[in-house]
Amino acid sequence: MTPRDLSHAKWRKSSRSSANGQCVDVADNIPGAVAVRDSKDRSGPVLAFGAEDWRRFVDFLKYH
Repeated sequence: MTPRDLSHAKWRKSSRSSANGQCVDVADNIPGAVAVRDSKDRSGPVLAFGAEDWRRFVDFLKYH
């Protein structure tokens, strides 16, 4: 996946994040991509996935 401009990303805490600090932020308003970062290190690295790859990953987690 090519680097994307994340300056307009709308980050939200994942609904699966735990109360003990094991949290990820997700931005799914980026055309064709979903970005994920550690909520404790917001200036740290970001993983970006193609929208279809992300959908398959989330579906896999739901059923396993």
